[in-house]
Amino acid sequence: MKTQGFSETQSFFEVSARGRAPAGLRLADGVAEGLPLAMLDQVVSAVSPEDDQLRYAFVPRPTLHRRLRDGQRLSPEESARVARVGAVFTLATEVWGDEPEARAFLRRQHPLLNDRTPLDVTLATDMGARVVEKILGRLLHGTAA
Repeated sequence: MKTQGFSETQSFFEVSARGRAPAGLRLADGVAEGLPLAMLDQVVSAVSPEDDQLRYAFVPRPTLHRRLRDGQRLSPEESARVARVGAVFTLATEVWGDEPEARAFLRRQHPLLNDRTPLDVTLATDMGARVVEKILGRLLHGTAA
């Protein structure tokens, strides 16, 4: 089934509003088709405004430059990485109450992640993102994390 997709000007955080099933399904469909490159930039700017090199953790440099030149979208795999990191950042912001604290959490090694950072674990795999979300959920609900 083909969806309408996302425009280059839509905000990732607008589309992925937590707690709204239609928005989540729409994002899932967008990931399957490939998100616009602008959504990569939005997530990178939110998660790490001082480090634009982070974008190359999502997409290798030559691939990203080729996609920019040719007006292509992200692949489904790259889109999934963007969606994972965006969702974890949104949840971390909810837990910590502000973006700077959420960013600090994502960059700080965590003992429950074998001293890896939540950002690295989230970038690596979907299952890793679930582990980070579980830690954040415990923090949000006041249980040990």
